[in-house]
Amino acid sequence: MTLVKGRPLGSNERKAEEVESLLTSVYGRKKRARNEDPVDTLVETILSQNTTDINSGRAFSALKRRYPDWEEMLDEPPETLAEIIRSGGLAEIKAKRIIGALRLLKAERGEITLDFLADMTPKEAETWLASIDGVGPKTAAIVLLFSFGMPAFPVDTHIFRVSKRLGLIGGRASRESAQSELGRLIPPKEYYSMHLNLIEHGRRTCRPRNPRCNECFISGLCAFHRNDPKA
Repeated sequence: MTLVKGRPLGSNERKAEEVESLLTSVYGRKKRARNEDPVDTLVETILSQNTTDINSGRAFSALKRRYPDWEEMLDEPPETLAEIIRSGGLAEIKAKRIIGALRLLKAERGEITLDFLADMTPKEAETWLASIDGVGPKTAAIVLLFSFGMPAFPVDTHIFRVSKRLGLIGGRASRESAQSELGRLIPPKEYYSMHLNLIEHGRRTCRPRNPRCNECFISGLCAFHRNDPKA
């Protein structure tokens, strides 16, 4: 099914607007029902690095069962934590990052909380989060968007792939530059819904291998599809 086919590609701003409209028409407009606990979001996002949602979800659930209160984890050796989160992959690295982040919060704020970020500007909050070892632009943006509703546009592997194929970002763009560019192209009020819908489209249709271009409803806007001799 193709809702837009053969239409000349306009500016990237216009293309982003059309992509957003089509994704919404198929997947619906996503709305934030509540603010997620920012420390939970931070830990979940660290666990999600370089693994699947299923594996990271299992690791986070195991962690919460063992430590209902993050304070209980502060004195644990990373090796103990690594065994609990083994299903999430890179367990030793992630264990050190999680414990390091929690200890930093306790030392600097007197408690394990990120609620103080709500009083900062998005840029200030992003800079503060980036001071934590293992927290890059995507992780910081996820915390700001999902926990505080701040205007931040996280770029994960699905969004990066889909955006490159569409031509919204350059072929040599880095994750960091892609996050900045997409944040410029997409209206802030659409960040949350567009983020989730691009991920959903990447999982369902615009797959890493054998993308389902002939079933894609935004193929008429896609540079990859236009340049694919099999399309």
